[in-house]
Amino acid sequence: QVQLVESGGGLVQAGGSLRLSCAGSGRTFSRYAMAWFRQAPGKEREFVAFIRSSGTTEYTDSVEGRFTISRDNAKNTVYLQMNSLKTEDTAVYYCAANPSGVATTTPSYPYWGQGTRVTVSS
Repeated sequence: QVQLVESGGGLVQAGGSLRLSCAGSGRTFSRYAMAWFRQAPGKEREFVAFIRSSGTTEYTDSVEGRFTISRDNAKNTVYLQMNSLKTEDTAVYYCAANPSGVATTTPSYPYWGQGTRVTVSS
C-alpha cells in the first residue's frame, strides 16, 4: 500500500508556472508507475502525464511541451512542472500510483492522492 499527498497548487495568471509535488510513502515507491490526472469542474477526470519506474514519460497532447513530469525516488516524490499555463488548465490535479505499470485510464491506478487545486486566471 502507498499513500500519496499532493501539494503546490494555487492561483496563477495565464502564462505563468507552477510546480506540483506528490510525496509517496513506502520502500517500493521507485517500482511504481506514477501519473498525474486532472478534473475540471463538471468534467471527468482525465490523464495528464505518466512516468515509468525507468523514467520514461508520456503526456496528453494538450500539455505536451508545456508540462514536465519527473521523479526523485530518493525522496519518494513525483513532480509536475507546469509552464505557459492556460485558463483551460484550471482543475484539481491528482497524483496516482500503479504497481503494475503505466496506463492512461483512471481505473488502472489503485492509489490516489487527495488532489491539489490549480486555478489559472486570464
